[in-house]
Amino acid sequence: VKRIIDETIMAEKNGLCGTAYFDARWKDSRDTGISGYSLYDNSIHQAYQILKDNGSLDVVLEDTENLFKKGACPETALYCGWYSLGSYVDAFDWQPGSVGYHIASQECETLKRKGSQVWCKRMLEEGVAATIGPVGEPFIQAFPPPGIFFKYLIDGEHTLAEAYLKSLPYLSWKMVLVGDPLYRINLEKNEYLHQ
Repeated sequence: VKRIIDETIMAEKNGLCGTAYFDARWKDSRDTGISGYSLYDNSIHQAYQILKDNGSLDVVLEDTENLFKKGACPETALYCGWYSLGSYVDAFDWQPGSVGYHIASQECETLKRKGSQVWCKRMLEEGVAATIGPVGEPFIQAFPPPGIFFKYLIDGEHTLAEAYLKSLPYLSWKMVLVGDPLYRINLEKNEYLHQ
């Protein structure tokens, strides 16, 4: 917890640096039919475009059915992808103040279980400052759509908690945000200081 708070304060003061990585499953999710999966895959594409248009970070999109491979994501500032249930892939070099989440069931279920490979636990162990995940099966529509979540997260006006709550489709005890709720992403060096 102390590391998370220290790193978010540092990122607010100095600016979040690195690359935003998005891991979709299809080049054009509209081709997969109407479903929650295509909706969320499309939202990952939207998040990618929002960050690309913002221009403050380099942005990478993986749009095949493959996951990012081990070590493939140096200097990770932001991440969203899916679906590797309970099987974290060590692809990321998390930067101070980094935020990421993996859309899959029960990824926050075993934060304290030794040897657990759920994404939330492993991301926190590897250095992410904030993540989102469910403690039980929430169904895909319970996750914050990435296009909405990242839009609010990087706008400089919303805190982590505000971005999460504004993008959360409905309140559920199964979905958990882990991180400093007052963290406000700074994509421009020294623009915002932690209050």
